[in-house]
Amino acid sequence: MTINIKTEEHILLIEIDRPQKYNALTREMYSKIAQAYYKLDTDDDLWVGVVYGNGKHFTSGLELTDWTDAFTGGGGFPLNPENEIDPFYMANEKRCSKPIIFAVQGYCYTWGVETMLNADIRVAASDTRFGQLEVLRGFFPCGGGTIRLARDMGWSNAMRYLLTGDQWSAEDAYRMGLVQHLTEPGKQLEKAMELARSVASAAPLGVRNILKSGRLAETQGEQAAKKVIFQDVAEVMKSEDMKEGLLSFIERRKAVFKGK
Repeated sequence: MTINIKTEEHILLIEIDRPQKYNALTREMYSKIAQAYYKLDTDDDLWVGVVYGNGKHFTSGLELTDWTDAFTGGGGFPLNPENEIDPFYMANEKRCSKPIIFAVQGYCYTWGVETMLNADIRVAASDTRFGQLEVLRGFFPCGGGTIRLARDMGWSNAMRYLLTGDQWSAEDAYRMGLVQHLTEPGKQLEKAMELARSVASAAPLGVRNILKSGRLAETQGEQAAKKVIFQDVAEVMKSEDMKEGLLSFIERRKAVFKGK
């Protein structure tokens, strides 16, 4: 298997498992990740996803020999919108409505950076090396790096690496806000799972509406988000989870949410 899907209670784990090839991404692997994102989005019993790589490296990048004809033909990513969500968030406007946490280590190049930019929380081992190497291979990033890297690390920081193909360290990524946690090598998944369990213990409807409101503000502006936020709050406050949250506060215990 090159992509392994597992569940732990309300958490979907997506493992990149091609270590003998440094987890280089094929089109088949892309489709399996896209299907996993769709499963996370549509399964009411799944509340948060964790993406991680098996082996010393998260990924060395694309398996270019498998992708050349897709890009030279102008077709882009081979998405099936009926049961897939594009992890690059480039093929259409569909987004996974539930939070995704990335855990990376070793090489995290090209597509690894670009899909990580769409994650909501990012954890990196201290040995991680990030890179958008495309200009060193004769082309340029087309999975969102040109669009989103500047958003997260600032324009000139992004251009510093996009235009040169130079790598940057885990410490650099943390300093620029690209990742939220640094760990010892081998501890990145443990930290990501700790965060995922924390997210999964929160009210799922509240979590999803945080993402919805934040993304709306990012893509359409603050005014668009303001127009709908109180209607969305009103709907969530009618939920069983809202009643459970209030009751748990009164009873001084931890709330047990059901996503209803």
